[in-house]
Amino acid sequence: MGGDKDSPKTPGEHSKSLMEDILGLLRIHIRRGVNLAVRDVSTSDPYVVVRMGKQKLKTRVIKKDVNPEWNEDLTLSVSNPVCPFVLTVYDHDTFSKDDKMGDAECDITPFIEALKMNTEGLPNGTIIRRIHPSRKNCLADDSCIVFNDGKVVQDIVLRLRNVECGEVEIQMEWIDLPGSKVL
Repeated sequence: MGGDKDSPKTPGEHSKSLMEDILGLLRIHIRRGVNLAVRDVSTSDPYVVVRMGKQKLKTRVIKKDVNPEWNEDLTLSVSNPVCPFVLTVYDHDTFSKDDKMGDAECDITPFIEALKMNTEGLPNGTIIRRIHPSRKNCLADDSCIVFNDGKVVQDIVLRLRNVECGEVEIQMEWIDLPGSKVL
């Protein structure tokens, strides 16, 4: 009776620290936008917002550019390996509400699965997995999960939804935390 999931919890079981729930950190390198939608007269002032669960991070605004180069890292803590993140591009407006320039959802499950593989002895540049664009994802092109320099990384081109045009190029990388749950 003591170990089954329906048994009552002991008093100390509710007070887990936040770190115990975190599997690790997901670093999302926001490289650039390509052919983003025009939301001002002839251009836009884009920035990116990334949301996962209750977390929300954003890049800086790039003025008057529909092909912006952010080259910024946004780092999310991951506690649920099947929770996707949503990337949304906005046009910054000084005197009115910022205009939405499209969004994309990114499933991190294949990336998390690749992290569980034994990469010991793999040569640099080994493709662990290739994900193809489909109606169930926002990929613009094939996306490869690659073992590089002792790390597992994934380069992704996301096609923005709910907008006439635009893509965002990103790279995902995993950061292990000391004392976090092992994947």
